[in-house]
Amino acid sequence: MKKILAATVLGLSLGLSAQAFAEPVKVGMITTLSGGGAGLGIDVRDGFMLAVKNAGASDLEVVIEDDAQKPEIAVQLADKMIQSDKVDILTGIIWSNLAMAVVPSVTAQGKFYLSPNAGPSPLAGAQCHENYFNVAWQNDNLHEAMGAYANDAGYKKTFIMAPNYPAGTDALAGFKRFFTGELAGEVYTQLGQTDYAAEIAQIRASGADSMFFFLPGGMGIAFMKQYAQSDVGIPAMGPAFSFSQDILGAVGEAALGVKNSSQWNKDIDNEANKKFVETFQAEYGRLPSLYASQGYDTANLIISAMGKASVSDADAFRAALKAAEFASVRGDFKFGNNNHPIQDIYVREVVKEGDVITNKIVATAFEDHQDAYAAQCGM
Repeated sequence: MKKILAATVLGLSLGLSAQAFAEPVKVGMITTLSGGGAGLGIDVRDGFMLAVKNAGASDLEVVIEDDAQKPEIAVQLADKMIQSDKVDILTGIIWSNLAMAVVPSVTAQGKFYLSPNAGPSPLAGAQCHENYFNVAWQNDNLHEAMGAYANDAGYKKTFIMAPNYPAGTDALAGFKRFFTGELAGEVYTQLGQTDYAAEIAQIRASGADSMFFFLPGGMGIAFMKQYAQSDVGIPAMGPAFSFSQDILGAVGEAALGVKNSSQWNKDIDNEANKKFVETFQAEYGRLPSLYASQGYDTANLIISAMGKASVSDADAFRAALKAAEFASVRGDFKFGNNNHPIQDIYVREVVKEGDVITNKIVATAFEDHQDAYAAQCGM
């Protein structure tokens, strides 16, 4: 069922003043709110709407729809939002196969698309577009950081695994780009898979000294529980998607000590991040995940552009987006030539703080890291 949320001037209740915008902006959010990937979409949505509330952005209207993690539904919703709802900007897609189905059509129709998550390599390279901005990362980035970490940790023979869809292939490509050791095995699983007995048997028999996996949402929960019960005995590592706050409660203590990579964590020390973590907990009663942080930054980027230009002046609004003059929860934030972030990426460790399983930053993997596909972008 469609939900239409018109943001009201609630920022005053938080001691904030409403910003004067050039003109109203209508955003269409297509995200995953049902099924095994729902937690990711819910966090993006909640982070986005919190930023709107905190800013008192009464001239920003958000139309929210559930794509059910199906490309054909996402395409239909995008067309409806553009043609019937008359949105100015689209956002929200979690999964890269859905992004590849939707984004080229959106930008071809002259609309802006701001990705709060999916970052498939073609859209960063040869298929980049001036109206497409990725506010999260390019798919390979966090996996590249774990490839570099595996070298630093002294691993020589790593088994790698990811789902068989665009983000999965980008993930393993990113890890291999920086890992200098030997691969003990490389396996692609089914998207949405929940039984990993066969893959765990392959890991056990591979002679690996470590294993890297990218399995977001419910896939990661299922795998980590089964992996912990298997007593394979070699350290696991992965990107933040496999150890995000939204799934750590379900994984439990099996995740403790695991290293993972992220461009954000709740302990990044800046005022914007402190406010985000505090107000997210107060609003929703849970710690935010990196998905929530990406939704929050995406909304704040839009709000910053609204304060500088009219969305009906595409060139001016595009320039305002590109300038990225907003207080990111990540601290320093800037776009590269292909409208993807150039940013620091950290190594985190899963720890227990009181009764809560969460992450803390233990190292910086990359500073001012740009994706490998920017050179293929003609912008």
